[in-house]
Amino acid sequence: MSGPITPRVRRVVTTRDGGVSKPPYDSFNLGDHVGDDPDAVAANRSRLASQLGLAADRVVWMEQIHSRNVTVVDAPVGHAVEATDALVTTTPGLALAVLSADCVPVLLSDDEAGVIAGVHAGRVGARIGIVPETLRVMISLGARPERIGAFLGPAACGRQYEVPAAMQRDVEEYLPGSACLTDKRTPGLDLRAGLRRQLLALGVAAVAEDPRCTIEDAHLFSHRRGAPTGRLASVIWIDPSPES
Repeated sequence: MSGPITPRVRRVVTTRDGGVSKPPYDSFNLGDHVGDDPDAVAANRSRLASQLGLAADRVVWMEQIHSRNVTVVDAPVGHAVEATDALVTTTPGLALAVLSADCVPVLLSDDEAGVIAGVHAGRVGARIGIVPETLRVMISLGARPERIGAFLGPAACGRQYEVPAAMQRDVEEYLPGSACLTDKRTPGLDLRAGLRRQLLALGVAAVAEDPRCTIEDAHLFSHRRGAPTGRLASVIWIDPSPES
Protein backbone atom coordinates (compact mmCIF):
# COMPACT_ATOMS: atom_id res chain seq x y z
CA MET A 1 0.00 0.00 0.00
CA SER A 2 1.43 3.38 -0.97
CA GLY A 3 1.67 6.20 1.53
CA PRO A 4 0.39 9.74 1.18
CA ILE A 5 1.70 11.84 -1.67
CA THR A 6 3.93 14.67 -0.47
CA PRO A 7 4.60 17.62 -2.78
CA ARG A 8 8.21 18.34 -3.57
CA VAL A 9 8.92 21.99 -2.85
CA ARG A 10 11.75 23.51 -4.87
CA ARG A 11 13.76 26.64 -4.07
CA VAL A 12 16.29 28.52 -6.19
CA VAL A 13 18.32 31.68 -5.60
CA THR A 14 19.97 33.34 -8.58
CA THR A 15 23.26 35.26 -8.71
CA ARG A 16 24.26 38.10 -11.01
CA ASP A 17 26.13 35.72 -13.33
CA GLY A 18 24.95 34.08 -16.54
CA GLY A 19 22.65 36.62 -18.16
CA VAL A 20 22.65 39.13 -21.01
CA SER A 21 22.27 42.50 -19.25
CA LYS A 22 24.99 45.11 -19.77
CA PRO A 23 26.74 47.06 -16.98
CA PRO A 24 25.79 48.22 -14.42
CA TYR A 25 23.13 45.48 -14.53
CA ASP A 26 25.52 42.74 -15.55
CA SER A 27 24.50 40.25 -16.20
CA PHE A 28 21.57 38.16 -14.89
CA ASN A 29 19.37 41.04 -13.79
CA LEU A 30 15.76 39.97 -13.26
CA GLY A 31 14.33 43.31 -12.12
CA ASP A 32 12.23 45.20 -14.66
CA HIS A 33 12.08 48.43 -12.63
CA VAL A 34 15.75 49.41 -12.30
CA GLY A 35 16.46 51.01 -15.69
CA ASP A 36 17.79 47.97 -17.52
CA ASP A 37 16.97 47.22 -21.16
CA PRO A 38 13.50 45.56 -21.08
CA ASP A 39 14.54 43.08 -23.78
CA ALA A 40 17.52 41.97 -21.68
CA VAL A 41 15.32 41.52 -18.61
CA ALA A 42 12.80 39.52 -20.64
CA ALA A 43 15.59 37.30 -21.99
CA ASN A 44 16.96 36.74 -18.48
CA ARG A 45 13.51 35.87 -17.13
CA SER A 46 12.94 33.45 -19.99
CA ARG A 47 16.30 31.84 -19.27
CA LEU A 48 15.40 31.46 -15.59
CA ALA A 49 12.08 29.80 -16.38
CA SER A 50 13.78 27.42 -18.81
CA GLN A 51 16.34 26.45 -16.17
CA LEU A 52 13.50 25.76 -13.72
CA GLY A 53 11.79 23.56 -16.30
CA LEU A 54 8.75 25.85 -16.39
CA ALA A 55 7.01 27.93 -19.03
CA ALA A 56 7.83 31.62 -18.65
CA ASP A 57 4.26 32.49 -17.67
CA ARG A 58 4.40 30.02 -14.77
CA VAL A 59 6.82 32.33 -12.90
CA VAL A 60 4.84 34.97 -11.01
CA TRP A 61 6.51 38.31 -10.28
CA MET A 62 5.52 41.15 -7.95
CA GLU A 63 5.42 44.92 -8.09
CA GLN A 64 7.13 45.18 -4.70
CA ILE A 65 6.34 48.35 -2.74
CA HIS A 66 7.57 47.63 0.83
CA SER A 67 4.03 46.97 2.06
CA ARG A 68 2.18 44.44 4.20
CA ASN A 69 0.10 43.30 1.23
CA VAL A 70 -0.21 39.57 0.55
CA THR A 71 -1.75 38.15 -2.63
CA VAL A 72 -2.98 34.60 -3.23
CA VAL A 73 -2.41 33.38 -6.79
CA ASP A 74 -3.71 30.18 -8.36
CA ALA A 75 -2.83 30.64 -12.04
CA PRO A 76 -0.45 32.61 -14.28
CA VAL A 77 -1.34 36.30 -14.29
CA GLY A 78 0.59 37.61 -17.31
CA HIS A 79 2.02 40.63 -15.49
CA ALA A 80 3.63 41.53 -12.19
CA VAL A 81 1.09 41.31 -9.38
CA GLU A 82 0.43 44.91 -8.47
CA ALA A 83 1.32 46.52 -5.15
CA THR A 84 2.16 43.43 -3.14
CA ASP A 85 5.15 42.11 -1.20
CA ALA A 86 4.15 38.47 -0.73
CA LEU A 87 2.63 35.77 -2.89
CA VAL A 88 0.95 32.61 -1.62
CA THR A 89 -0.19 29.62 -3.67
CA THR A 90 -1.35 26.01 -3.44
CA THR A 91 -0.98 25.45 -7.19
CA PRO A 92 1.75 23.02 -8.29
CA GLY A 93 4.01 24.26 -11.05
CA LEU A 94 3.42 27.93 -10.24
CA ALA A 95 6.67 29.58 -9.17
CA LEU A 96 6.68 32.59 -6.85
CA ALA A 97 9.57 35.01 -7.41
CA VAL A 98 10.97 37.56 -4.96
CA LEU A 99 13.30 40.26 -6.26
CA SER A 100 16.00 41.63 -3.97
CA ALA A 101 19.33 43.45 -3.82
CA ASP A 102 19.86 43.77 -0.02
CA CYS A 103 16.32 43.17 1.30
CA VAL A 104 15.53 39.73 2.72
CA PRO A 105 13.76 37.24 0.45
CA VAL A 106 11.76 34.82 2.60
CA LEU A 107 10.55 31.50 1.17
CA LEU A 108 7.96 29.60 3.24
CA SER A 109 6.37 26.19 2.79
CA ASP A 110 4.12 23.71 4.50
CA ASP A 111 4.99 20.71 2.35
CA GLU A 112 2.27 18.51 3.83
CA ALA A 113 -0.50 21.01 3.15
CA GLY A 114 0.97 22.08 -0.17
CA VAL A 115 1.01 25.79 0.69
CA ILE A 116 3.98 27.97 -0.25
CA ALA A 117 4.85 31.66 -0.12
CA GLY A 118 7.48 34.08 -1.37
CA VAL A 119 7.98 37.24 0.67
CA HIS A 120 9.91 40.47 0.07
CA ALA A 121 10.98 41.65 3.53
CA GLY A 122 12.97 44.84 3.39
CA ARG A 123 13.51 47.11 6.36
CA VAL A 124 10.07 48.71 6.03
CA GLY A 125 8.17 45.52 5.26
CA ALA A 126 9.87 43.59 8.03
CA ARG A 127 9.12 46.39 10.47
CA ILE A 128 5.40 46.54 9.64
CA GLY A 129 4.87 42.78 9.72
CA ILE A 130 4.82 41.39 6.18
CA VAL A 131 5.98 37.97 7.43
CA PRO A 132 3.29 37.48 10.14
CA GLU A 133 0.65 38.60 7.64
CA THR A 134 1.91 36.04 5.11
CA LEU A 135 1.76 33.30 7.73
CA ARG A 136 -1.81 34.30 8.54
CA VAL A 137 -2.80 33.88 4.89
CA MET A 138 -0.98 30.56 4.61
CA ILE A 139 -2.78 29.26 7.70
CA SER A 140 -6.12 30.30 6.20
CA LEU A 141 -5.30 27.96 3.29
CA GLY A 142 -4.54 24.97 5.51
CA ALA A 143 -0.93 25.47 6.56
CA ARG A 144 0.12 24.96 10.17
CA PRO A 145 3.02 26.88 11.75
CA GLU A 146 4.62 23.78 13.24
CA ARG A 147 4.91 22.29 9.73
CA ILE A 148 6.19 25.43 7.99
CA GLY A 149 9.82 25.67 7.02
CA ALA A 150 11.36 29.05 6.27
CA PHE A 151 14.35 29.99 4.15
CA LEU A 152 15.99 33.41 4.42
CA GLY A 153 17.90 34.26 1.27
CA PRO A 154 21.02 36.35 0.76
CA ALA A 155 20.67 39.89 2.10
CA ALA A 156 22.55 42.79 3.63
CA CYS A 157 24.31 41.47 6.73
CA GLY A 158 24.40 43.26 10.05
CA ARG A 159 28.13 43.79 9.97
CA GLN A 160 27.70 45.95 6.83
CA TYR A 161 24.17 47.37 7.16
CA GLU A 162 24.82 50.73 8.85
CA VAL A 163 21.81 52.87 9.78
CA PRO A 164 21.15 55.95 11.95
CA ALA A 165 20.70 55.14 15.63
CA ALA A 166 17.10 56.38 15.62
CA MET A 167 16.22 54.09 12.73
CA GLN A 168 17.87 51.16 14.49
CA ARG A 169 15.83 51.78 17.65
CA ASP A 170 12.62 52.09 15.66
CA VAL A 171 13.11 48.82 13.77
CA GLU A 172 14.21 46.99 16.93
CA GLU A 173 10.97 48.06 18.64
CA TYR A 174 8.89 46.33 15.97
CA LEU A 175 11.31 43.55 15.00
CA PRO A 176 13.19 42.55 18.16
CA GLY A 177 16.58 40.98 17.61
CA SER A 178 17.45 43.02 14.54
CA ALA A 179 19.66 45.65 16.20
CA CYS A 180 23.40 45.03 16.00
CA LEU A 181 26.77 46.68 15.65
CA THR A 182 28.50 46.90 12.29
CA ASP A 183 32.16 46.12 11.72
CA LYS A 184 32.75 49.85 12.20
CA ARG A 185 31.13 49.62 15.66
CA THR A 186 28.26 51.80 14.46
CA PRO A 187 24.49 51.12 14.73
CA GLY A 188 23.41 48.41 12.34
CA LEU A 189 20.51 46.15 11.42
CA ASP A 190 20.54 42.39 10.95
CA LEU A 191 17.08 41.88 9.50
CA ARG A 192 17.57 38.14 9.07
CA ALA A 193 18.30 37.78 12.79
CA GLY A 194 15.13 39.67 13.63
CA LEU A 195 13.05 37.68 11.14
CA ARG A 196 14.44 34.39 12.42
CA ARG A 197 13.43 35.35 15.96
CA GLN A 198 10.00 36.44 14.75
CA LEU A 199 9.37 33.25 12.77
CA LEU A 200 10.38 30.97 15.63
CA ALA A 201 8.23 32.97 18.07
CA LEU A 202 5.27 32.46 15.72
CA GLY A 203 5.76 28.70 15.92
CA VAL A 204 7.48 28.06 12.60
CA ALA A 205 9.18 24.68 12.72
CA ALA A 206 12.56 25.50 11.21
CA VAL A 207 14.41 28.47 9.74
CA ALA A 208 17.30 27.99 7.31
CA GLU A 209 19.48 30.83 6.07
CA ASP A 210 21.73 31.54 3.12
CA PRO A 211 24.79 33.06 4.86
CA ARG A 212 25.85 35.27 1.97
CA CYS A 213 25.89 39.02 2.39
CA THR A 214 24.79 40.94 -0.69
CA ILE A 215 26.98 43.92 0.21
CA GLU A 216 30.11 41.76 0.47
CA ASP A 217 29.61 39.21 -2.31
CA ALA A 218 30.42 40.53 -5.79
CA HIS A 219 28.43 37.67 -7.35
CA LEU A 220 25.24 39.17 -5.88
CA PHE A 221 23.47 42.43 -6.62
CA SER A 222 23.57 45.06 -3.87
CA HIS A 223 21.83 48.42 -4.01
CA ARG A 224 23.91 49.66 -1.09
CA ARG A 225 27.19 48.61 -2.65
CA GLY A 226 26.49 50.17 -6.02
CA ALA A 227 23.28 51.68 -7.36
CA PRO A 228 21.97 51.52 -10.01
CA THR A 229 22.19 47.75 -10.13
CA GLY A 230 20.13 44.68 -10.91
CA ARG A 231 18.04 42.33 -8.81
CA LEU A 232 18.39 38.71 -7.75
CA ALA A 233 15.43 36.35 -7.68
CA SER A 234 14.58 33.87 -4.94
CA VAL A 235 12.01 31.43 -6.29
CA ILE A 236 9.82 28.76 -4.69
CA TRP A 237 7.44 26.33 -6.37
CA ILE A 238 5.74 22.98 -5.89
CA ASP A 239 7.01 20.41 -8.34
CA PRO A 240 3.99 19.24 -10.38
CA SER A 241 5.33 15.66 -10.26
CA PRO A 242 5.25 14.85 -6.50
CA GLU A 243 7.05 11.99 -4.87
CA SER A 244 4.90 9.22 -3.44
